[in-house]
Amino acid sequence: MISVIPMIPIGLTAPGNRAHAGRMPSAAPAPASPTAATAAIFARHGNPLEVLETATAELPAPGPGEALVSGILAPINPADLNTIEGSYPARPPLPGTPGVEGAGRVAAVGPGVTESTGIAPGTVVLLPHGYGTWREAGIVDAASLTPVPPDVPFHEAAMLKINPATAWRMLHDFVEPQPGAWVIQNAANSAVGRHVIAIARELGLRTVNLVRRAELAHELVAAGADAVLLDDDSARDAIAEATENAPILLALNAVGGESAMRLAGALAHGGTLVTYGAMSRQAIKVPAGQLIFKDLRYRGFWVSHWYREADPADRQAMFLRLFDLARMGLLRTPVERVYPVSQLREAVARAMEGGRNGKILLGSPEDARAR
Repeated sequence: MISVIPMIPIGLTAPGNRAHAGRMPSAAPAPASPTAATAAIFARHGNPLEVLETATAELPAPGPGEALVSGILAPINPADLNTIEGSYPARPPLPGTPGVEGAGRVAAVGPGVTESTGIAPGTVVLLPHGYGTWREAGIVDAASLTPVPPDVPFHEAAMLKINPATAWRMLHDFVEPQPGAWVIQNAANSAVGRHVIAIARELGLRTVNLVRRAELAHELVAAGADAVLLDDDSARDAIAEATENAPILLALNAVGGESAMRLAGALAHGGTLVTYGAMSRQAIKVPAGQLIFKDLRYRGFWVSHWYREADPADRQAMFLRLFDLARMGLLRTPVERVYPVSQLREAVARAMEGGRNGKILLGSPEDARAR
């Protein structure tokens, strides 16, 4: 059951490493500083609909080096639900607030936080990775915030740090992108898959996209896909025909099992299969011949690990490029509905259902539309 716990003082401060864009955004009028905020809380792992509660906490004034961020907008991602269930590798201390990414507006700053840092009242910011973003407002280490340029849509900024970043890194970190080269992926209709299509096209790459439903082809081609094929036994010949037997050196796998093997079978000698998901929950069984005769590389990617290990300059450079892509309208993610945190049960229940028309976000619908 979702319950409201009235006015309990809980700590809302999270440390982090600074990685802000070099171009300083102009600050909008600062929102009024809230004195209390409601957040999602879970004290044990289990079914999200059973273990999540909401808690309303008093908000202190920001201390030295801190910022009060309000109007937070955060997506409900599968990884967030897996974390609550206890099936995700990252297990934050409990009780805790879920939500790995999100954006908000600076309402107030503490002593020592100057405009030269890019953090000022009214500035839209990305919250630090893993902050616990399913909340209305919170106190944050100002050095961990990333200012968002004013021409980047707020709701797209809130969803920028996971799926677009995953697509960007996989297209850059394993095989050097060469204009005209082919990339193949499964789960092409997923959020990451759609970002792979958009970013690859901007980089001059061509994509082969495997899907389970033929009716997705027209939509993905309109989004920039070069070839959309069914993820079944017909894929091998269809891939060869679509690419005219061109070599493919990079495959992106979010499914596993037989689908992953189709990707590996399409790779040229020395190619790399990058796994970032396991939607089928089936193991990847690697034939010895692929290692001996094709010298294939099997790699994994987890964006949370990348954030932990990345140099601040690398994070900054990536955010600058992603902001540019968002300005160009290339990182559009459909949003079905924005729910206030007070409607947490309804929001989570809808996020766990199939057949949605877009992402489910937590926050204020008015804040989601405004800049």
